[in-house]
Amino acid sequence: MGKVVKYAIGQQDFKSLRIADCLYIDKTEYIQKIISSGSQYYFLARPRRFGKSLFLSTLRYFFEGQRELFNGLYIDSVDWEWESYPVLYIDLNRERDGEPGKLDSVLDNLFSKWETQYEVGMKAGDLSSRFANIIEAAHRETGKQAVILVDEYDKPLVGNLNKNENFEYYRNQLASVYSNFKSSAEHIRLVFLTGVSRFSKLSVFSDLNNIVDITFSNEFADICGITEREMLENLQTGINKLAEYEWITYDEAITLLKQNYDGYRFAERGSDIYNPWSLLNAMAESQIRNYWNDTGVPTIAIEALKRINADLEKTFDSYCSSTDLKGLDLLDPDPRALLYQTGYLTIKDYHKRLRMFRLGIPNREAKEALVKILIPAYLKYKSVLSNEVTDKIVMGFILGKPEVAMKALQTYFAGIDYSLRIENENNFHNAFFLLIDLIGLNAKAESHTSDGRIDIEVTTDEFIYIIELKYDHSAQEALEQIENKQYARKHQTDSRKVFLIGAAFSSKTRCIEDWRIKENGAMPGDALPPMKSL
Repeated sequence: MGKVVKYAIGQQDFKSLRIADCLYIDKTEYIQKIISSGSQYYFLARPRRFGKSLFLSTLRYFFEGQRELFNGLYIDSVDWEWESYPVLYIDLNRERDGEPGKLDSVLDNLFSKWETQYEVGMKAGDLSSRFANIIEAAHRETGKQAVILVDEYDKPLVGNLNKNENFEYYRNQLASVYSNFKSSAEHIRLVFLTGVSRFSKLSVFSDLNNIVDITFSNEFADICGITEREMLENLQTGINKLAEYEWITYDEAITLLKQNYDGYRFAERGSDIYNPWSLLNAMAESQIRNYWNDTGVPTIAIEALKRINADLEKTFDSYCSSTDLKGLDLLDPDPRALLYQTGYLTIKDYHKRLRMFRLGIPNREAKEALVKILIPAYLKYKSVLSNEVTDKIVMGFILGKPEVAMKALQTYFAGIDYSLRIENENNFHNAFFLLIDLIGLNAKAESHTSDGRIDIEVTTDEFIYIIELKYDHSAQEALEQIENKQYARKHQTDSRKVFLIGAAFSSKTRCIEDWRIKENGAMPGDALPPMKSL
């Protein structure tokens, strides 16, 4: 019997993980890159549950000189004195969103501990001055410059993105504490901060012109998350077990994992990255589920998207620069940055000539998460979009029963709040495509033919659906346009069955009023009427 693999689900402490002999994906080569660069200040942004805290914890024990924890890892072979440095570790991930006094309490407890440890004689009045005294005392008492690690440096800011008064308080308070990174530079060996966003107006970025932001660095692109190479080298046992439980082959199990959890990318030449939280959970449970979304919903981002009335359909497949993705503007946040930083969008490609990234939804898990949280919130759905509705849409298309899918789509549009602005054909197209795409179907908008553009094309393993959408016009007109312009001709050599669907949206009822369905090649007049009941 082989060795039982322990998956440290949720374990963010490197020491605990190593002592318990849990699986660890070796990321210590990046420690060598950091210590050999000579840079003093680093910043890394990644979405939640991507391993930022574990990497920061790894840095902590490395600088504390606990070499026994690194036995057999890459960094153990590096020429390093393995002496202990004073490490000041600030974890704001545990700071819950709430009243401003909470942050003061967290920092006061930390600073009191360090003031005792490094024999700071007298407490200064404010938190910033106390931190300055601690940094100097740590250097003086140990003879080694301090290493300062800040986990989720921006958590209080992100948690109050829609609360101006609290946001400004936290920004000023953190700015005063972080200002010591520059003023106490002679006492500091390294500062490494993690977070989800780079708030440019915070002093840590405006004052430190030599901070190294490795968020989009090719060299550090794979510092968090799990690459395919790392998965195949470390998770063979789990993949085999998943294949056995699912009654599929090893290669089919890899394909399943890739479809659900792969697809993240964080730099121009970065690898495709698997979501580590979901991948390790799938290995531990031998089951494919949406593990990542179960850990929490980014309600702050959703509220901000609603407040600025973001055009989501355009956002999901768009081009932007790294600058567009780095920071967040409190008054007018970029929806691309919000969705990228929360992990619902990722880099899909890089256009060298334009020097811009193309963004897209990373995988099936992210798409399904968006269906659950974004469509009901952003489209002001009257109640949570039920699994029954989405299942009928998906199964209708997959099983070649388009009338079932259209009836479910009618139900979906009937549930959208009246205040939603579907005031023209373009809005109707966007809302229709948004749902089809997000629930995981293979959909393409504005597909070109020799005689025009197909509004929406949905393809499955066995069927092709050509859909023409009309606003305040009849479904029959839409169907006739498909036939007259011969949109199906491009698929004449395809063995799959082709359905033609004309659908009409009414501005009066604000719903899909009518539709017509016809199998390609059927005689004129054979269009199927919409079903009145399922």
